[in-house]
Amino acid sequence: MDTFRSSIGYPNVLAMVLAGGEGSRLYPLTKERAKPAVPFGGKYRIIDFALSNLINSGIFKIKVLTQFKSNSLIKHLSTGWNLNGMLGQYIDPVPAQMMTGKRWYEGTADAIFQNINLIEDENPDYVAIFGGDHIYNMDVAQMLLFHRSTGAVATISVIPKPLEEAAGKYGIVEVDSNRRVIGFQEKPKNPTSIPGRPDMALVSMGNYVFNKNILIRELYNDSSNKKSSHDFGRDIIPAVFPNYPVYVYDFSENRVPGESPMQKKYWEDVGTIDAYHKANMSLRDVIPEMNLYNESWPIRTAPRQTAPAKFVFSGEGREKRIGVALDSIIPGGCIISGGKVIRSVLSRGVRVHSFATVEDSIIFSDVEIGSKAKIKRAIIDKYVRIDPGDKIGFDLEKDRERFFVTDSGVVVISRPSREYTHNQ
Repeated sequence: MDTFRSSIGYPNVLAMVLAGGEGSRLYPLTKERAKPAVPFGGKYRIIDFALSNLINSGIFKIKVLTQFKSNSLIKHLSTGWNLNGMLGQYIDPVPAQMMTGKRWYEGTADAIFQNINLIEDENPDYVAIFGGDHIYNMDVAQMLLFHRSTGAVATISVIPKPLEEAAGKYGIVEVDSNRRVIGFQEKPKNPTSIPGRPDMALVSMGNYVFNKNILIRELYNDSSNKKSSHDFGRDIIPAVFPNYPVYVYDFSENRVPGESPMQKKYWEDVGTIDAYHKANMSLRDVIPEMNLYNESWPIRTAPRQTAPAKFVFSGEGREKRIGVALDSIIPGGCIISGGKVIRSVLSRGVRVHSFATVEDSIIFSDVEIGSKAKIKRAIIDKYVRIDPGDKIGFDLEKDRERFFVTDSGVVVISRPSREYTHNQ
């Protein structure tokens, strides 16, 4: 990896992070924020994982393409993601410029095409195009090394998944025995299996490395095709692989510093409420698949000035009011005041009052849980106040009259309607 870095030099790599998606399947969490700005894991935003991977991999020229409800995302980037401009390092949020006309992005490829001037101005050798809404750790340098070693003009990162899990949910990449791309299927009901592994399919992670010249040429060609959906998986890759070498990079072989060779690679598209809830809940495990505590591969985020977490009420006569948290994530600024937090993920500034119970839930910043309230399998957005004695997650029919409830029974309480007097 070090030889690779010294041989090509990271100034020749421009990363473009797609962070403009509407995130409709995560509604109501995306009612007032972009999907990449949705909180995750107690102190992070979803986009922090893609940005941390790039920074930890030594890539310091990053354009973040925003679009829908971008205010909170742009504020997050501007307050916490500042690199050294004197050395030519940057993380630039780029709102939809409409350089090619008064229209929103019409696909992943169109999003890059509408900002093609950024590539032409920077003039890199390679362009890394990554999504901003997945949870994973990845050393991108290893993917770039693979890209160069194969002589590819484009490389797609993929992860093997069982056929039944991949069916109807993901884009599937077809390859030959040498990992060269020979086809792409968009969420097929019967995915094509991996050569030699009949029970597995290669799921596209939506991350690409392109040689700059090929990318620019194909984006211009695609922009003039009225039949195109202007998507990388559906249009750009199929236009390239029949005539040029396009390969897949197997994410399961990627290893970041500080990670055990035996550790299973974790990647999750938190595109639905249930998937988002499951991914957060997995962080509670004694040995979680997604390791937030690897000091050799830190997940970075915007700093928040908060007091330490506090657990209060103990001593004689107060045994029943002990503030306690079990198998949970409790960040700074939280006060567990005689209540119980069990198998849950809290964000900063949460208050849990006496005799209240929070179980298997995700609580966003500055939420107050009233005395004797009981919360189970819920996601509670910022600034919500739960009344004393209220019960959520125990009677789903009653909850549906007041809140959004998923098919699996996760109750989502959106933030109260109010003027924009706080950051989202």
